[in-house]
Amino acid sequence: MAASAEPNREDHAVELIVCDESASADGGTSVSEEITPLLTQAMRPKINIFSVSYSRRKPREPVTKLLESEISPVTQFVQWVWSGSRYSGLLCMALSSTLYFSMEVLSVACSAQAIPLFEIALTRCTIILILSILWLRRSGQPIFGPAHARKLLFSRAFVGCLSMFSFVYSIQMLPLSQAIVLSFTTPIMASIVARIMLHEKLKISDIGGLACSFFGVLFIFRQILTPQGGLFTNGATTNANVKGSHHILAVLVGLFSAMAGGISYCLIKAGAKASDQPIVTVLSFSIMASPAAGLCSFAFEEFVMPGIYSMFLMVVLGVLAFLAEVLVARGLQLEKTSKVANVLYIEAALAQLWHIGSSSMAPTFGQLIGCILIVISVCCTMYIGPDKDIE
Repeated sequence: MAASAEPNREDHAVELIVCDESASADGGTSVSEEITPLLTQAMRPKINIFSVSYSRRKPREPVTKLLESEISPVTQFVQWVWSGSRYSGLLCMALSSTLYFSMEVLSVACSAQAIPLFEIALTRCTIILILSILWLRRSGQPIFGPAHARKLLFSRAFVGCLSMFSFVYSIQMLPLSQAIVLSFTTPIMASIVARIMLHEKLKISDIGGLACSFFGVLFIFRQILTPQGGLFTNGATTNANVKGSHHILAVLVGLFSAMAGGISYCLIKAGAKASDQPIVTVLSFSIMASPAAGLCSFAFEEFVMPGIYSMFLMVVLGVLAFLAEVLVARGLQLEKTSKVANVLYIEAALAQLWHIGSSSMAPTFGQLIGCILIVISVCCTMYIGPDKDIE
């Protein structure tokens, strides 16, 4: 009985201990209930601190994006034009024509010193060369392009130099109006050569657009394509050198310049697609054109040291020429040649509208009809848009 009582006592002891543990557990729960809010309250500031610091860091990116979208809409527009959207090729060529028009306005309105043509070409080609190298260095692209595209790039540079130097000769030997009309046959030549070399489809709408734009150019220059005058030049001085066989030779050289320009456009398109970088085609041309223009300047013309104002103007025109050449290469890379070539005629319409607005004389019927034809043709090209089968 004593032995059995001891176990009972142990059982009672165990029961008492269990009861104590349960009581302690009950007390522990109450204590834990009392401690838990203290712990959560102690932890809340830490969580709040980390959450506050995290919330301050994370919203910086959308805030900066919002600020960038509000501050730089021009940058967003340029990126959209350059990105290769549906109308990127046509818009690039339209911007290029606008830049060429701006160069014409600046060269006519702001020129203060007579600079020889080959010296102007040397300055522009040198600036284009420097900016092209800087562009490629910054983007990490090879300067001379990929190996499989170097033959195309060399051909583009050689044909482009022939077109430029023959155009300079035609400007010196012909009235400026006639040289300009001959140069505006380049889009037609480019469309024909693209049909032969690149096997591009030449639709009736493309032919009609080119014909309408070129007839607009003829209407604009109809009254000054006579032996009595030239655009922005003195008729007596310009016609003194263009009589007889010299005039025929100068016209043939002008046509050769337009044909070489058309071939150069096709080579720009092929080289830009092969290298996947349109700036390489601009660099290849400037590498060959810069020393060639320098040799022609020192061999055939007397070097004129430009003043500070003239040098600044030449640098500005060189930068604009670089941007225009890059946009031309990008437009040809993205779009069919005949369509982007038609957009080039907008330069003639803008130049004529500026001439009408800046002069006190009333515009003629031919000038208005020519501008209207070019605007209608370019607008139709932009409205129709690119072809679906263009890669």
